[in-house]
Amino acid sequence: MKYPVSVSEMRERYLRLYTGAVNDIMRFDYKVNAALPSDYAPLNRDMKLCGVAFTIKGAPDITTDGEFEMRAEMLEALHEDSIVMWDCTGDTVTAQWGEIMTMAAIKAGCRGAFINGIRDTDAILAQGFPIFHKYRTNVGMLGRFRMYYYQKPVLIGEVVVTPGDWILGDIDGVIRIPQDIAYDVLVKAEKILEKEEGIRGMVRSGMKPTDVVAQGGYF
Repeated sequence: MKYPVSVSEMRERYLRLYTGAVNDIMRFDYKVNAALPSDYAPLNRDMKLCGVAFTIKGAPDITTDGEFEMRAEMLEALHEDSIVMWDCTGDTVTAQWGEIMTMAAIKAGCRGAFINGIRDTDAILAQGFPIFHKYRTNVGMLGRFRMYYYQKPVLIGEVVVTPGDWILGDIDGVIRIPQDIAYDVLVKAEKILEKEEGIRGMVRSGMKPTDVVAQGGYF
Protein backbone atom coordinates (compact mmCIF):
# COMPACT_ATOMS: atom_id res chain seq x y z
CA MET A 1 0.00 0.00 0.00
CA LYS A 2 1.04 3.58 -0.69
CA TYR A 3 -0.04 6.11 1.93
CA PRO A 4 -0.06 9.93 2.01
CA VAL A 5 2.88 9.73 4.43
CA SER A 6 5.73 7.28 4.93
CA VAL A 7 5.30 4.01 6.82
CA SER A 8 7.77 5.24 9.45
CA GLU A 9 5.72 8.41 10.04
CA MET A 10 2.50 6.39 10.29
CA ARG A 11 4.17 4.13 12.81
CA GLU A 12 5.32 7.06 14.94
CA ARG A 13 1.82 8.54 14.91
CA TYR A 14 0.14 5.24 15.76
CA LEU A 15 2.50 4.83 18.71
CA ARG A 16 1.06 8.05 20.20
CA LEU A 17 -2.41 6.48 20.22
CA TYR A 18 -3.89 3.77 22.40
CA THR A 19 -5.66 0.62 21.24
CA GLY A 20 -9.03 1.53 22.77
CA ALA A 21 -9.38 4.64 20.60
CA VAL A 22 -8.39 2.77 17.44
CA ASN A 23 -10.70 -0.13 18.26
CA ASP A 24 -13.64 2.26 18.68
CA ILE A 25 -13.02 3.66 15.19
CA MET A 26 -12.88 0.15 13.76
CA ARG A 27 -16.08 -0.94 15.50
CA PHE A 28 -18.28 2.06 14.94
CA ASP A 29 -17.00 3.56 11.67
CA TYR A 30 -16.02 0.40 9.80
CA LYS A 31 -17.96 -2.40 11.58
CA VAL A 32 -14.76 -4.44 11.78
CA ASN A 33 -13.70 -6.70 14.65
CA ALA A 34 -10.14 -5.58 15.19
CA ALA A 35 -9.26 -7.27 18.49
CA LEU A 36 -6.87 -10.20 18.59
CA PRO A 37 -7.32 -12.71 21.45
CA SER A 38 -7.08 -11.14 24.88
CA ASP A 39 -4.86 -13.87 26.35
CA TYR A 40 -1.77 -12.44 24.64
CA ALA A 41 0.10 -10.06 26.93
CA PRO A 42 3.20 -7.87 26.62
CA LEU A 43 6.40 -9.33 28.01
CA ASN A 44 6.90 -6.00 29.74
CA ARG A 45 3.87 -3.82 30.56
CA ASP A 46 5.46 -0.79 28.87
CA MET A 47 6.00 -2.57 25.56
CA LYS A 48 4.00 -1.38 22.54
CA LEU A 49 3.70 -3.10 19.17
CA CYS A 50 3.29 -1.08 16.01
CA GLY A 51 4.13 -1.90 12.43
CA VAL A 52 3.20 -3.88 9.34
CA ALA A 53 2.18 -7.54 9.68
CA PHE A 54 4.61 -10.23 8.56
CA THR A 55 2.62 -13.46 8.94
CA ILE A 56 3.79 -16.96 9.86
CA LYS A 57 1.85 -20.24 10.13
CA GLY A 58 3.11 -23.15 12.21
CA ALA A 59 1.83 -26.05 14.29
CA PRO A 60 2.91 -28.92 16.56
CA ASP A 61 4.89 -31.28 14.33
CA ILE A 62 7.65 -33.82 15.05
CA THR A 63 9.26 -33.63 11.60
CA THR A 64 12.49 -31.66 11.26
CA ASP A 65 13.56 -31.90 7.62
CA GLY A 66 14.33 -28.45 6.24
CA GLU A 67 13.09 -26.73 9.39
CA PHE A 68 16.29 -24.79 10.10
CA GLU A 69 16.51 -23.68 6.48
CA MET A 70 12.94 -22.38 6.39
CA ARG A 71 13.42 -20.53 9.65
CA ALA A 72 16.55 -18.85 8.27
CA GLU A 73 14.78 -17.92 5.04
CA MET A 74 11.93 -16.40 7.01
CA LEU A 75 14.32 -14.27 9.05
CA GLU A 76 16.01 -13.04 5.88
CA ALA A 77 12.59 -12.09 4.43
CA LEU A 78 11.71 -9.83 7.37
CA HIS A 79 11.46 -6.20 6.36
CA GLU A 80 11.77 -2.79 8.00
CA ASP A 81 8.94 -1.87 10.40
CA SER A 82 7.46 -5.37 10.35
CA ILE A 83 5.64 -7.12 13.18
CA VAL A 84 5.95 -10.91 13.15
CA MET A 85 2.46 -12.38 13.57
CA TRP A 86 2.48 -16.09 14.40
CA ASP A 87 -0.52 -18.37 13.95
CA CYS A 88 0.67 -21.22 16.18
CA THR A 89 -2.41 -23.47 15.77
CA GLY A 90 -3.09 -23.57 19.49
CA ASP A 91 0.34 -24.77 20.62
CA THR A 92 0.78 -24.53 24.40
CA VAL A 93 4.08 -26.40 24.80
CA THR A 94 6.96 -24.97 22.80
CA ALA A 95 8.82 -21.69 22.46
CA GLN A 96 8.68 -20.47 18.88
CA TRP A 97 10.90 -17.48 19.65
CA GLY A 98 14.10 -16.86 21.59
CA GLU A 99 17.27 -14.80 21.94
CA ILE A 100 18.96 -15.48 18.58
CA MET A 101 15.79 -15.02 16.53
CA THR A 102 15.32 -11.72 18.35
CA MET A 103 18.82 -10.61 17.37
CA ALA A 104 18.22 -11.49 13.71
CA ALA A 105 14.83 -9.77 13.69
CA ILE A 106 16.25 -6.56 15.11
CA LYS A 107 19.00 -6.58 12.46
CA ALA A 108 16.27 -6.78 9.79
CA GLY A 109 14.42 -3.76 11.21
CA CYS A 110 11.57 -5.84 12.64
CA ARG A 111 9.64 -4.00 15.38
CA GLY A 112 8.16 -6.84 17.43
CA ALA A 113 6.47 -10.23 17.57
CA PHE A 114 3.05 -11.65 18.44
CA ILE A 115 3.48 -15.30 19.34
CA ASN A 116 2.35 -18.12 21.61
CA GLY A 117 5.52 -19.18 23.41
CA ILE A 118 8.94 -17.71 24.12
CA ARG A 119 12.13 -18.64 25.95
CA ASP A 120 15.42 -16.83 26.73
CA THR A 121 13.22 -14.21 28.36
CA ASP A 122 15.98 -12.27 30.09
CA ALA A 123 17.96 -12.02 26.84
CA ILE A 124 14.89 -10.77 24.95
CA LEU A 125 14.18 -8.18 27.62
CA ALA A 126 17.79 -7.03 27.51
CA GLN A 127 17.38 -6.33 23.78
CA GLY A 128 14.22 -4.28 24.33
CA PHE A 129 12.32 -6.18 21.65
CA PRO A 130 8.52 -5.85 22.03
CA ILE A 131 6.77 -9.22 22.30
CA PHE A 132 3.17 -10.12 23.05
CA HIS A 133 2.91 -13.76 24.08
CA LYS A 134 0.81 -16.37 25.90
CA TYR A 135 3.43 -18.20 27.93
CA ARG A 136 7.12 -18.71 28.71
CA THR A 137 8.81 -22.12 28.57
CA ASN A 138 12.23 -23.73 28.29
CA VAL A 139 11.01 -26.18 25.59
CA GLY A 140 12.49 -25.47 22.16
CA MET A 141 10.45 -26.00 18.99
CA LEU A 142 12.76 -28.35 17.05
CA GLY A 143 11.06 -31.74 16.73
CA ARG A 144 7.95 -30.49 18.51
CA PHE A 145 6.68 -27.58 16.41
CA ARG A 146 7.53 -26.32 12.95
CA MET A 147 6.84 -23.45 10.62
CA TYR A 148 4.79 -24.31 7.51
CA TYR A 149 4.83 -21.06 5.55
CA TYR A 150 5.01 -17.31 5.87
CA GLN A 151 3.58 -14.18 4.25
CA LYS A 152 0.14 -15.68 3.62
CA PRO A 153 -3.12 -14.78 5.43
CA VAL A 154 -3.44 -16.41 8.86
CA LEU A 155 -6.30 -16.76 11.35
CA ILE A 156 -5.60 -15.70 14.93
CA GLY A 157 -8.66 -16.01 17.14
CA GLU A 158 -11.51 -14.59 15.07
CA VAL A 159 -9.30 -12.22 13.07
CA VAL A 160 -7.75 -12.84 9.67
CA VAL A 161 -4.36 -11.13 9.48
CA THR A 162 -3.03 -10.47 5.98
CA PRO A 163 0.57 -9.51 5.18
CA GLY A 164 0.70 -5.71 5.06
CA ASP A 165 -2.06 -5.10 7.62
CA TRP A 166 -1.20 -2.76 10.46
CA ILE A 167 -0.73 -4.06 14.00
CA LEU A 168 -1.02 -1.98 17.16
CA GLY A 169 -0.58 -3.35 20.66
CA ASP A 170 -0.38 -1.93 24.16
CA ILE A 171 -1.18 -2.95 27.74
CA ASP A 172 -4.86 -3.38 26.76
CA GLY A 173 -4.21 -5.84 23.93
CA VAL A 174 -3.44 -6.02 20.22
CA ILE A 175 -5.54 -5.02 17.22
CA ARG A 176 -5.28 -5.45 13.47
CA ILE A 177 -6.06 -2.59 11.09
CA PRO A 178 -6.66 -3.56 7.42
CA GLN A 179 -3.98 -1.97 5.28
CA ASP A 180 -6.44 -0.30 2.89
CA ILE A 181 -8.00 1.82 5.66
CA ALA A 182 -4.96 2.14 7.95
CA TYR A 183 -4.27 5.81 7.20
CA ASP A 184 -7.92 6.90 7.50
CA VAL A 185 -8.23 5.03 10.81
CA LEU A 186 -5.10 6.77 12.06
CA VAL A 187 -6.46 10.24 11.28
CA LYS A 188 -9.85 9.49 12.87
CA ALA A 189 -8.24 8.06 16.01
CA GLU A 190 -6.06 11.15 16.35
CA LYS A 191 -9.25 13.25 16.36
CA ILE A 192 -10.60 11.10 19.20
CA LEU A 193 -7.54 11.96 21.28
CA GLU A 194 -8.13 15.67 20.66
CA LYS A 195 -11.79 15.34 21.69
CA GLU A 196 -10.94 13.37 24.81
CA GLU A 197 -8.57 16.08 25.97
CA GLY A 198 -11.52 18.46 25.92
CA ILE A 199 -13.63 15.98 27.89
CA ARG A 200 -10.89 15.67 30.50
CA GLY A 201 -10.89 19.45 30.83
CA MET A 202 -14.64 19.47 31.46
CA VAL A 203 -14.34 16.79 34.14
CA ARG A 204 -11.39 18.53 35.81
CA SER A 205 -13.38 21.75 35.94
CA GLY A 206 -16.01 20.07 38.10
CA MET A 207 -18.72 19.90 35.44
CA LYS A 208 -21.47 17.40 36.27
CA PRO A 209 -21.37 14.19 34.19
CA THR A 210 -24.80 14.92 32.71
CA ASP A 211 -23.57 18.35 31.58
CA VAL A 212 -20.45 16.79 30.08
CA VAL A 213 -22.64 14.49 27.99
CA ALA A 214 -24.89 17.43 27.02
CA GLN A 215 -21.74 19.17 25.70
CA GLY A 216 -20.90 16.18 23.50
CA GLY A 217 -18.68 14.34 25.94
CA TYR A 218 -18.82 10.73 27.06
CA PHE A 219 -17.56 8.42 29.76
